[in-house]
Amino acid sequence: MPDLVSSAPVLLLWLVLGYLAGSVPFGIVFARVFGLGDLRKVGSGNIGATNVLRTGHKPAAALTLVMDSGKGAFVTLAALGLAGADAAQAAALASFVGHCFPVWLGFRGGKGVATFLGILLALAWPVGLAACVSWLAAAGMSRISSVGALGAAALAPVWALVLGRGDLVLLAVVLAALVFWRHGENLIRLRAGTEPRIGSRR
Repeated sequence: MPDLVSSAPVLLLWLVLGYLAGSVPFGIVFARVFGLGDLRKVGSGNIGATNVLRTGHKPAAALTLVMDSGKGAFVTLAALGLAGADAAQAAALASFVGHCFPVWLGFRGGKGVATFLGILLALAWPVGLAACVSWLAAAGMSRISSVGALGAAALAPVWALVLGRGDLVLLAVVLAALVFWRHGENLIRLRAGTEPRIGSRR
């Protein structure tokens, strides 16, 4: 369908809806549902799927991964269908920010990787799929989740350009920069050789 012209009020509406959708802390929710305690006091203290996995509860980690990616994809697709491409990108960016800085948790959230991948899959599934494969390849070779995240983020703008979605390059660059920023401590540990591997309880 042809893109709809998005007015400022429409974009603002989708920014708000995207933020609220992204700010739902599914890691915290599933940790409580499965009796895993306060996720912010486990491992790295992060609210994402990787830290849920450190509890040893794989179903909770899988559900967190699906829902954290799904919330970004859902609100992005809703905006795309109802208000067009500009609104979809606004909702996508806001959902990522919502995950990283959720109002419900005092603006201390996750690192946004699953939400980032869900957004890319919603906006252009070939780009999203390429980013997911990049994550799997980098994480599989290194056995370090953050390496997968950083690899996928770095390559996302490249995949958007190569796969003919130049309209997504700027958004992918912004999201990738935010992913790298949120992984600042991981980068320090990677340089020091102390970054925990996938499945580690640290």
